[in-house]
Amino acid sequence: MNWLFPLSKGGGSSSPAAPLPALTGLQQQKQRQIESLRSAHSAIAEIQKDVEYRLPFTVNNLTININVLLPPQFPQEKPVISVFPPVRHHLMDKQGVYVACPLISNFTMHSDLGKIIQSLLDEFWKNPPVLAPSSTSFPYLYSKPAGMPHYTPQGFPFLPPYPPQETNRSIASVPVAESGYTTDKPAAPSYGLITDLPLPVPTTEALLQVGQNGFSYKMPDVPDAFPELSELSIPQLTDMNEQEDILLEQFVNLPQLKQIIVDKDDLVKSIEELAKKNLLLEPSLEAKRQTVLDKYEHLTQMKATFEKKMQRQHELSESCSPSALQARLKVAAHEAEEESDTIAEDFLEGKMEIDDFLSSFMEKRTICHCRRAKEEKLQQAITMHSQFHAPL
Repeated sequence: MNWLFPLSKGGGSSSPAAPLPALTGLQQQKQRQIESLRSAHSAIAEIQKDVEYRLPFTVNNLTININVLLPPQFPQEKPVISVFPPVRHHLMDKQGVYVACPLISNFTMHSDLGKIIQSLLDEFWKNPPVLAPSSTSFPYLYSKPAGMPHYTPQGFPFLPPYPPQETNRSIASVPVAESGYTTDKPAAPSYGLITDLPLPVPTTEALLQVGQNGFSYKMPDVPDAFPELSELSIPQLTDMNEQEDILLEQFVNLPQLKQIIVDKDDLVKSIEELAKKNLLLEPSLEAKRQTVLDKYEHLTQMKATFEKKMQRQHELSESCSPSALQARLKVAAHEAEEESDTIAEDFLEGKMEIDDFLSSFMEKRTICHCRRAKEEKLQQAITMHSQFHAPL
């Protein structure tokens, strides 16, 4: 049975395990790109070995995941870099999902994937992306999904009914988990009023009206029966049904309506008091606003002064750089040498006594040689500094 189970124990001598195949040139280049990606970003996570990697990134309290997908022929093929959740940025496509920068479009085998991702992160730091609006926030914006119970607007008292939804812009009623559809309607702005909102879902707390400022008002409970009406006779009830004045008088005398009127008056008084307090705070607010404007103007002036001083500091640092000092020493040494040659010519022509010649000539020559020596030492220092900081 050795031919059936060649690797079983006791089946005789077995052949040694075959060695792993050597990596091809393309695979070696792919591994170098992956190592560059890992060395540049230690927080990167491997989703699928040699295929997909994910890097979380947080900027301006927005955490996004940068997904790097390596195709089979990578690095001959370009990597696919996507972002989740979708964001708005000039490096992204129109949908805000895929990175469409020139570094990705012009990717070659000689590109460095780690540096490309780092450049992408640096650009996100300089120009933070904005979260793109998604249709999943309101999955049934223009039509209700199947299975939602029908409800009537009477469940929301003292509120105007919602306008009917547009029928010519409806979308397919499919479950949200199965289809992530989008509409051609532009994203709603982050300010102002939004006219097309999804229909509200009725709850058991329909009588609890919540305002935009977060305050709520509990409507009085409406009883199932009114004892006042049970004491009336049938003719009186008939008259009340036929005469609107009698019905309105009975309605005004209801304790629930009286409580609403009292609450309304209290609310109006509190609003008036709050408005008076706000008016009293207006001078202080204007003073603080003017203070902020003055400080901003002072900040602008200080910024302009700082930029001028920075420019002056840059000019001084450039004039005192080793290369500038070396050039100045070279010019000064040449000037001293020319002055000494002029003194020698004057002496040879008999225009100068020997004592004056020796003192002035030796002085100029000494200055010339000192400046040349300083220039040579500075050149050596520049050479050693450039070799020390040269890349390996």
